[in-house]
Amino acid sequence: MSPEQPRFADFGPPRRVEGGLRARSTRGAIGRSWWSRRFLEVLESFALGTRLTRGRAYARRGQVLRLDVAPGLVTASVQGSRPEPYPVRIRLAAYPDEVWERLAAELAGQAFFSARLLAGDLPAELEELFAAAGAPLFPARVNELDQHCGCPDFAVPCKHLAATFYLLAEAFDADPFRLLHWRGRDRAELLERLRTLRGAEVADAAPDGPAVPAGGPAVPVDGPAAAEPPVAGAARVLAGLPAASAADTVDRFWLSPVPLPDRPPTLPTGPELLLRQLAPPGADLGGPGLVERLRRAYREFGGPDPEPGPR
Repeated sequence: MSPEQPRFADFGPPRRVEGGLRARSTRGAIGRSWWSRRFLEVLESFALGTRLTRGRAYARRGQVLRLDVAPGLVTASVQGSRPEPYPVRIRLAAYPDEVWERLAAELAGQAFFSARLLAGDLPAELEELFAAAGAPLFPARVNELDQHCGCPDFAVPCKHLAATFYLLAEAFDADPFRLLHWRGRDRAELLERLRTLRGAEVADAAPDGPAVPAGGPAVPVDGPAAAEPPVAGAARVLAGLPAASAADTVDRFWLSPVPLPDRPPTLPTGPELLLRQLAPPGADLGGPGLVERLRRAYREFGGPDPEPGPR
């Protein structure tokens, strides 16, 4: 056996795996939520698209044995053609505490973000908020990702790294807080900080004196207290947030979580625009004469209302 044979054996078909992490998507694109699709779009924008597709089959075959997300580091174990699986590491800078404190203050400043995060959802506006705070949610350049795999393939990403990226996107689908954890803050710590900041804001805005329930002072009743109804729907999401003052709620009600873009200009159109888009009807439907009658009807109905007259 020549010395080259073991080297080329490294590039053979992967060993079959039982019990690996198999991608839920069996065909087509991977990623269901906007944040997982956005993550893969960012990777493809780095001209990694053809390299990423090589790992899609690995992800769907269950070749990834383990996937862990920690602040600044994703580690995985991917089974290739060798007996031992390849170790994979993907580093992305985690933001320090002072940056997360600034982000938490921005998020707590508007109940929209707090409610959506408590519901386990990442609103699309979150990406813009992070960027405005100087802490982009996704990497902006490929060199922000430090990628390493123990396989002999010189391509970066290799199919083992690519398979890890796909499984990572699906992990973000299952738990969006894994994306925030990768950036340095886990779910429990972030939500606790949001509750604290929201509570402090409401306490500062509340007037002095004893608190009075929203429906007025409590009225005593005979017998045991009535059981409280179960909390469901939006009330379950908002239950962990302190109640905001009425003035603060009114002031913020019509505010968008992020600045809205300018509305694009629109062109005035006539009431018979639809008729100009359709082919002439056949003779069995009335021919060109039908179009002219409909055009007059559209103009009549689309014109100003006639002045009411005597009846």
